[in-house]
Amino acid sequence: MTTTQTAPTPLHATRAAWDTIAPGYDRTNTPSQMRIAGEALAAVGLQSGMRFLDVASGSGALGIPAARLGARVVAIDQSPAMLGLLAGRARSEQLDVETQVMDGHALQLDDNTFDVAGSQFGVMLFPDVARAVGEMARVVKPGGRVLIVAYGDPHQIEFLDFLVTAVQAVRPEFTGPPMDPPPLEFQLADPQVLRATLAGTGLRDVTVVTATETTPHTTGDDLWEWIVWSNPIAEEILSGVLALTGDERTIVRQRLDELVRKRAAGESVARLTNPVNIGIGTK
Repeated sequence: MTTTQTAPTPLHATRAAWDTIAPGYDRTNTPSQMRIAGEALAAVGLQSGMRFLDVASGSGALGIPAARLGARVVAIDQSPAMLGLLAGRARSEQLDVETQVMDGHALQLDDNTFDVAGSQFGVMLFPDVARAVGEMARVVKPGGRVLIVAYGDPHQIEFLDFLVTAVQAVRPEFTGPPMDPPPLEFQLADPQVLRATLAGTGLRDVTVVTATETTPHTTGDDLWEWIVWSNPIAEEILSGVLALTGDERTIVRQRLDELVRKRAAGESVARLTNPVNIGIGTK
């Protein structure tokens, strides 16, 4: 499948899209992504009392675990709805989290301010990812660290494979989103590209490791909800590119349920895996 490249979506349009999916994202994706966040925060050496900047924070999959470790967190995102949900989570746990609506391409923050700046499944979506990572490097202190968590090889992402297989029940020709060039979600999927992006900002001692994220799903409907609320692009493909009818969506969901139950193999939960690149550099 091929599509025509278009200009980057204006900020106000993407903000509205993320505001729209925020409640579903917070319910489905944020809790599951906190698991890989713990691994990433351990790798970057975050400790209690450190100042931590969470860029493109969503509703707190990275920032909330950081605050639970005792870090003083500033979370920025373009979506006020996402930040409102994050703030609610922080209040309910009495965590030290400040939220600000801000474009990660141009941080309105002072140089040399944070011990760690991190982004999980956030700046990987930015049209100018190098600029965003450069901004993160600018605001960390000398000796501070920048952490980027991004999806790895899309061919090894099982939730994507399950979705493509299910859609093929009504669109046999569908092979998934176009990969040449890769969509923004996968622009850092190559560990060497992530390494070069971090090093290109002047960061030193750059390391990139590929970890495995596991997401549990009990039914096909559960997986469907997790996917469609994960990113505005999911619905753009289903409604726009594929123009699935209501009946076709029902068939896709039924096929997903078959795939999930087969993977569960009699257990109550099917566990899908995907590679995640964890990149770290020191200023």
